Amino acid sequence: MPYHRADTSAQADKLSGIVEESDLYEGFAPHVETSEIKTLDFYNLPKQTGKEPALRSFTEIQQLLQQNKKRDVKNILRENSWPINSPIRSQLWPALCAQHLTKQNIVDGFYWEMVHQVFGTTELSEKPIMLPAFVDATHCLPYHLTSTGRAVADRIVNVLGYDCPDITYSPVLYPITSLLLHFMSEEEAYLCLAGLVGSKEKTFINQTKLQHEVTWKTVMQIAKKHTKSAIAYFQRICPGQKLERVFMDWCWWILAGLPFQHLVRIMDCFFHEGIKVLYRVALVILNLFHKECQSNNEWSPDNIKNDIGNALIKFCKKIPVSPAKLLHAAFSIRGLSTQYISRIFIKTEMLLKSRSALNSGSKQLIKSRSSDNLPTSQSQVNIQMMSHTLTIRELHSESCRNLLFTLWSWLPVRITMYQPVLLYTTEEHGCSLTTFYVRVEQHEPTLLMIKTCNNEVFGAYCSSRWFERNVKDDKGQRQAYFGTGETFLFSLYPERAKYPWVGIEGDRDLGHSSELFMAADSKMITIGGGEGQAIWMDENIRFGKTDGCKTFNNPPLCPSGDFEIRVLEVYGFVGV
Repeated sequence: MPYHRADTSAQADKLSGIVEESDLYEGFAPHVETSEIKTLDFYNLPKQTGKEPALRSFTEIQQLLQQNKKRDVKNILRENSWPINSPIRSQLWPALCAQHLTKQNIVDGFYWEMVHQVFGTTELSEKPIMLPAFVDATHCLPYHLTSTGRAVADRIVNVLGYDCPDITYSPVLYPITSLLLHFMSEEEAYLCLAGLVGSKEKTFINQTKLQHEVTWKTVMQIAKKHTKSAIAYFQRICPGQKLERVFMDWCWWILAGLPFQHLVRIMDCFFHEGIKVLYRVALVILNLFHKECQSNNEWSPDNIKNDIGNALIKFCKKIPVSPAKLLHAAFSIRGLSTQYISRIFIKTEMLLKSRSALNSGSKQLIKSRSSDNLPTSQSQVNIQMMSHTLTIRELHSESCRNLLFTLWSWLPVRITMYQPVLLYTTEEHGCSLTTFYVRVEQHEPTLLMIKTCNNEVFGAYCSSRWFERNVKDDKGQRQAYFGTGETFLFSLYPERAKYPWVGIEGDRDLGHSSELFMAADSKMITIGGGEGQAIWMDENIRFGKTDGCKTFNNPPLCPSGDFEIRVLEVYGFVGV
């Protein structure tokens, strides 16, 4: 919705703590210092070959959003260079962010109720507000907000932290809050952030230190492949400076370095496509900087070798291309698909969590030495009450508890924050693959646990929805295998072991057989492939077999290889 709405109530205006002003500066909100903003019309620059497309209206984009034509919207956002002061963003940005809201029925006034809960009043305080611990105090970028606008940003971030206690580290959240406030009201900015933070399909804002570290390391790995010349140049001119130190600040090249006009156009695409837009822009910045280093004395080796990271931010402030050219170059990078980025991200996350175990070269139990990664006491009770697989006759309750802790320590860190829920069990729902799909296929991730008639207990953490067995490729054919490298196998009894994807052990190309994670149809389920199937079950969920396979480099999960299923249980996680 636009900022200057005819139907905005006087009470909401009063609650916002902001005095409304009509048409202060076209598309900007009243809490923006517009005199500092350079309004550049990039259509006045020398035109490139080809006819420039006419700027699209919000109405056109809104219709495409309602029709779920996301690819058409993506192309429009990439191609339309709306002026910096265009009123379209007061409607466009909220609409883009609303796509990602998981709480579809947020009641009117919810934000102001939260404000009152947190501060005891809806009046905007004249005194500074203490910011949440997840904010990076050195990067509370206000851009062109007035002092009132900054106070509003402080309040939004506090309320979001109260409403989303799982956010523990998110340095980019404040700058994005500030950017939103340039084009909309306080309440609308909060709803936009709620959509970005709660998005399940795409990543927009990292919310933990682990995610933050995985992200910059992912950017570094992608850069090593897609900007090889730039990386080689930096390593050559300053061999003593670690590349990691440069990439730790990658997001500030964009958020703290680029001119406001460039940043706003990037956000047009970011609010629809997610963080991959920033990945692409970062790669272009590296290539442009490398090019300038070779032709411009300002960026000579002697001037930048002591602090490449700071030099990159200074370069961005003077970036020699228009927003349109920057985005065109970013979206012209080949081989940077969402699947590729996801694979690098998951691989990096797994490496960070599993490095100590992998360095030992063993597949033995990874013991948790703290309670940080253990299930809550309520979760423990829920699982033990529901589970037949962990209640093995030969084991007493303390052993079952240890098995539960072992399994929990192997889960991805972000998943351990969620409550497990039993989706399917053969004890209650019968032995039918059809029923299995009905109850399980839309959940992601899932945890499968099998107890055989010989009391062996093993299973798999499955990273993708089982519904993906129906997804067709560009040729209209169903894909045989699906899933990601986050999938892993495990054995709990009589042996305890975790068998992660072989791809996390190094950067070498292991071939197609190392990525056969999950497969399914109306007759069977398979997990793991390549010279054998790690877990195979028939359509009646009665018989199965287990072999060693290339995807996980595992031995058979039970000695005989063939097994009869006593119980199959499948867990999901509430809120994922």
